[in-house]
Parts: sequence; C-alpha cells; structure tokens
Amino acid sequence: MPLTVTKLGPNVGVEITGVAGSRLVDPGVATEVEDALRRHGVVVIRDAHLEDAELVAFSRHLGELVVAPTGEHERPEIQTITLDPGRTNAALASFRRGNFFWHVDGIHDAVPQKSTFLSAREVAEEGGDTEFATTYAAYDALPEDEKRRLDGLRVVHSFATAQARANPDAGERERVAWERVPAREHPLVWTHADGRRSLLIGVTASHVVGWRADESDALLADLLAWATGPEFVVRHQWRLGDLVMWDNTGMLHRAMPFEPTSRRLLHRTTLVGTEAVA
Repeated sequence: MPLTVTKLGPNVGVEITGVAGSRLVDPGVATEVEDALRRHGVVVIRDAHLEDAELVAFSRHLGELVVAPTGEHERPEIQTITLDPGRTNAALASFRRGNFFWHVDGIHDAVPQKSTFLSAREVAEEGGDTEFATTYAAYDALPEDEKRRLDGLRVVHSFATAQARANPDAGERERVAWERVPAREHPLVWTHADGRRSLLIGVTASHVVGWRADESDALLADLLAWATGPEFVVRHQWRLGDLVMWDNTGMLHRAMPFEPTSRRLLHRTTLVGTEAVA
C-alpha cells in the first residue's frame, strides 16, 4: 500500500497513512518519512502501534540515538514521558511540568537534539494534546526591518528560568538544584548550514544579552506570541498507537495541560544533534 501524505497546517505538519508497525522499519519507508520530516517539520503517523524495538529500529534509520539509561526499559534509548511519579523517576516527573510551556529540547546544549519521536502507549482522558510551532516559517514571515533588528542579538537560555516559570511555588532547595544546570548563550536567530534561519525562543529564554530587563522581556514575549500564532501552529490530539516526530532544530512544542493522575504515557526516542547553533 503506498503512503498517503496529507498536510496538517499551512506552514507545518503532515499526516502519513498507509504504513504501520514493522513496515516503518523498512529502509525505503523510513527514507520517505525522513524526507517528509525535513520538508514539513512535523510528521504524524496514525495507528503505527510500534513496539519499543521497532521504535528504536525506525529511529535509527534517521540518525544516531541518544542513550540515557533510566532502568525503566530494556532498551536504554527509550525514555518515559509521564507526570506519574509511580511510572518514572519522581524528579523527572516534576520536571515534565515544564513541557506545558513552549520549548526546544536540549537547548542548553551546544548542539541541540536533532529530532524527537513520541509513541503513544496510553492517552489522557482530558487534555494532553501536543502543539507544534514552526520557527522557520515564523522567522521568514517577519518584516525585513524586524529581521535586521534581531540580527546579532544573543539570548541566555536557562533550565532554572524554565523551571521557575513552570513551578513558581518551588522552594529554595529546588531552585538551587535548577541553578546547577549551566545556562547557555545562543544567537536569537539560528542560521542553519542549509541557509535557513529559525528563532531560538521559548520558556528557557532568560534574557537578551546587554538589554534592559523590561525591553528584553517585551521582545521575547512579542516574538513568542508571533511564532505561536495560528498560521505557524498545528495541534495533535493523541490516539493510542500514534507516532509523532518533529524537527527539533526549527520547532517549538508544548503539551497541553492534563492532570498528574492521568494515564497519559508516551515512549520517546531522540536523535543526537548534528548541527551546532550559529
């Protein structure tokens, strides 16, 4: 059966049907999916129903996998995405609250993660959708004078900033722990090796280097509001068995709120970054 590709939004996202399970591990199919991911930023495959071994094998066709053993899975490439501390490390479950805010994965690294894959094992009764916003298209659509204003600006990204926004009532001990994660300074506009440019913004963005706090906050808020406007966003409503992947280098994403007691459970694989921010 041939793959059917349907656009999800005017600037981002496609849904692919006609392929599931072990068929996704076929190198030819994986190459077609990789091409769609490169061109559209987000790929949704309904009813994929991948086992962990298949998820790992499929992901490997698209790049090198991050290995971060948690002891929760036989395969160390698999991570558990849940708010339930009974299903994962309690600290990780707490940190996942930051996923409710627009962010880029691995932005604290010199080389952010390339792509992320999520496979739905259980879904929330209410909430828990995932939204994606293309920062490639958002940058391209900016007025030329605004692009010139942003050129050369640098932003400090901080895990502590993100966690403070997600957990405003946290105690001193937690805040000290967050500060142990080193902050990272990046250009506000990422110029990629292929010539494309994207905005590096989101909940981790602490401040614009050299700007007054009020001016910095206003610029970052304005850019986030622009980049997450309806023309740049798609929203995915999870169904059991879904496989969703996105280009982490040109995409913001966030989970819509759901209760910590929700059964929502996703298995994640992540591709190692291949391009330093420049």
